[in-house]
Amino acid sequence: MRGVNKVILVGNLGKDPEVKYFDSGVAKASFPLATSESYVNKKGEKIDTTEWHNIVLWRGLAEVAEKYLKKGNSIYIEGKIKTRSWDDQDGNKKYITEIEGANLVMLGGRSDGGNNSNNGNQSSNQTDAAPAKKAEQSVSEQDFIPDVEDDLPF
Repeated sequence: MRGVNKVILVGNLGKDPEVKYFDSGVAKASFPLATSESYVNKKGEKIDTTEWHNIVLWRGLAEVAEKYLKKGNSIYIEGKIKTRSWDDQDGNKKYITEIEGANLVMLGGRSDGGNNSNNGNQSSNQTDAAPAKKAEQSVSEQDFIPDVEDDLPF
């Protein structure tokens, strides 16, 4: 039986994406994403908790992140969990768990300076008659992969 590795997160960027371009021209963007939740403990106190996630985007999604995403922006992201390891300078094994994004939706809302602009996001179903409507832009890794049929038997 095959497993499923799928993550869906909605949160805010903790800092501007860091984008690197490799010699092959492939782009990689990485940034922390904060997700928060609240609950009431046994004493009736409201407790807010925040989890931080390491997000990695490749190719076209990385280029979209570089162009449109900024610290504080709200996003919806789908992807998978990946853990990688390396040896540091002292020979110690280090690990990091990341969310490799495959689908990204830029949500309206928080942005730098506290204004609620859409930061250039556009939606094909938004009209001038409804300017107060929050714009969303959905981008998928599939948008940047050419349609090529493979000859896999499954």
